[in-house]
Amino acid sequence: MKVGERIKKRRIELGMSADDLAEKLGKNRATVYRYESAEIEKLPATVLAKLSTALKVTPAYLMGWNEEGTEEAEAFGLTKIPEMRRIPLLGSIACGAPIFAEENIESYCGCPENIEADFCLRCKGDSMVGARIHDGDIVYIRRQPDVESGEIAAVLIGEEATLKRVYKKGTSVILQPENPAYEPLVFVREEINELQILGKAVYFLSRVK
Repeated sequence: MKVGERIKKRRIELGMSADDLAEKLGKNRATVYRYESAEIEKLPATVLAKLSTALKVTPAYLMGWNEEGTEEAEAFGLTKIPEMRRIPLLGSIACGAPIFAEENIESYCGCPENIEADFCLRCKGDSMVGARIHDGDIVYIRRQPDVESGEIAAVLIGEEATLKRVYKKGTSVILQPENPAYEPLVFVREEINELQILGKAVYFLSRVK
């Protein structure tokens, strides 16, 4: 695999557009496409460092060097990313008012092998900013029918899904946002039957802001 192919493959694994990568590099989209399409044998150290940081990999990975004991990689002070696998991106989930849960697979996202997740969702809204989860972030969900009180979960309300912190108090369930601008959603007694926990939020991927 050529350097440009590695750059493009890793960008797609992270769910980044060419514009996203260009912004991180301080370049334009045409430059990113040039990096990805040209048969580059070497990259200037400054470009290699920026690309490695933006794509969360070592210079050794991008250049195809043998990473074990590679002095070049160590010189940049970067560590090897974990092995990745692909899990389905099932659509969007509300971080504000609930929205309809899209069950069709939009695409696939890279997930570190050490993260126990079954699918991921793209967040919309700002009700979970207190938990550092912002609009557009990717949240990784481990499928399970229940969570401990106080944990963040993807919850289905009728045919709509939302991401909230779940609290259980007596005969009530509270879906608590992490933003004081939003009121909690409170369900009591038989209203609880409207809820279905899709899974526990175990990991999220956020853009640098």
